Amino acid sequence: MSQFAITFDDVKAAAGRLAGVAHRTPVLTSRTVDGLTGYRVCFKCENFQRGGSFKFRGAYNALSQLSAAERKRGVVAFSSGNHAQGVAYAAKLLDIPAAIVMPTDAPQTKLAGTRGYGAEIIFYDRLREDRVAIARRVADERGATVIPSFDHPHIMAGQGTAALEFLQQVPDLEALLTPIGGGGLLSGCATAARALNPAIRLYGVETETSNDWQLSFQAGERVKIDPPDTIADGIRTQQPGVLTFPVVRALVDDILLVSEAEVVEAMTFLLLRMKILAEPTGAVGPAAVLKQRAGRPGLKVGVIISGGNVDPPVLAQALGG
Repeated sequence: MSQFAITFDDVKAAAGRLAGVAHRTPVLTSRTVDGLTGYRVCFKCENFQRGGSFKFRGAYNALSQLSAAERKRGVVAFSSGNHAQGVAYAAKLLDIPAAIVMPTDAPQTKLAGTRGYGAEIIFYDRLREDRVAIARRVADERGATVIPSFDHPHIMAGQGTAALEFLQQVPDLEALLTPIGGGGLLSGCATAARALNPAIRLYGVETETSNDWQLSFQAGERVKIDPPDTIADGIRTQQPGVLTFPVVRALVDDILLVSEAEVVEAMTFLLLRMKILAEPTGAVGPAAVLKQRAGRPGLKVGVIISGGNVDPPVLAQALGG
């Protein structure tokens, strides 16, 4: 029995469930990026995934394992955006009623996407209300199943299929970077990548104002921070997950930080030079690479662009800045 919440076998099983359902997202390269950084960079474009982000992988893997009775009673999730859309889309495909607890200030594109997939939205005040408590109350009232955004084995394993797929496409990667919020993506990807290539360097990337993982890494335990103010809304977590932290701490080499300005710069570069639309969270990994923080020159570096669901005003501000 594994000491961690998931094993590589769990990731492979998730890949089987997602086969023919999730998109096998493309890997793009850029000679300009290679010239600027000194790395050989490969971008795994989860912004082209169903629902616009990697979150669909974990959501579908979790929902597809519910029993017939559980599916009938529905699911409840809490999310500022991409997990909401992932659960809503997976629920639509599997004919499961879904209710999503979302903050009143959630990005409009993510609200529209969630609503468009047929989910019910329950709003809450991010600064005054507890979204977890609301989700649990709604689930209890309806007999529904709560689908956490990161701290769940089925979510973690589903997200790990992104790295499994990436290393099938580019087997000789020497380093892999992903954004890190709750840790679902990195814990799953680290599990898969370390199994496939024990020597690979693994990095999580967060913004300087959302540095709960860096502080936790340094302390050797889960550190909680105040609600972070960052453009990268997908990593506005206050504390690493109970299940994700042990996996990341054991398997990942380091947590890298990027500034808000570097995220905006990376977003702009990806759009104007590579014609890739990345949301701010999707640009944190590219930002670290563009600033040459992924190790020695010459490395073959893989970067997961986690999503492309960006509000037009945020995009306009980034391009105008």
